Amino acid sequence: MDNDVYGHVNNVIYYSFFDTAVAVYLTSKAGLDYINGSSVGLVIETSCTYFEAIAFPDTVQVGVRVAKLGNSSVRYELAIFKNNQTTASAQGYFVHVYVDKQTQRPVPIPEEARTALSQILKTE
Repeated sequence: MDNDVYGHVNNVIYYSFFDTAVAVYLTSKAGLDYINGSSVGLVIETSCTYFEAIAFPDTVQVGVRVAKLGNSSVRYELAIFKNNQTTASAQGYFVHVYVDKQTQRPVPIPEEARTALSQILKTE
C-alpha cells in the first residue's frame, strides 16, 4: 500500500489513515471494544481535501478532533501531516453513528466514549 502508479500514496489510503487515527483514539481513550461491546460506530459520511502528495518513505501523523457531538453521532475533523510539517497535506472529516450491534439501530454514544470525545471537542 505504498506508492501507486502515479508515485504517491493513493487517495483511498488517506481514509485509512483517518479511520486508524480515530480507532486508536477510541480504543485507547474511550474504552471502545469492537468485539465485546454492545454498540459500534459506523461511518456514514466522509470527505477529504488533498493539498500535497504523500509518498513512501514519508512519515505521517494524523490530528483528530471532534467538531460535533450529538446523541448518537459524532463528526470528526482530521488532518494529515507528513514528515513533521506544520501544514497539513490533507484534511477531512467523517461521521460515526453509534448503533446497536444486534439491531443496527442508532443508540446513544456510550458514556465512556462521550467523555473521551468531549476532551477533543472543538470549542469556538
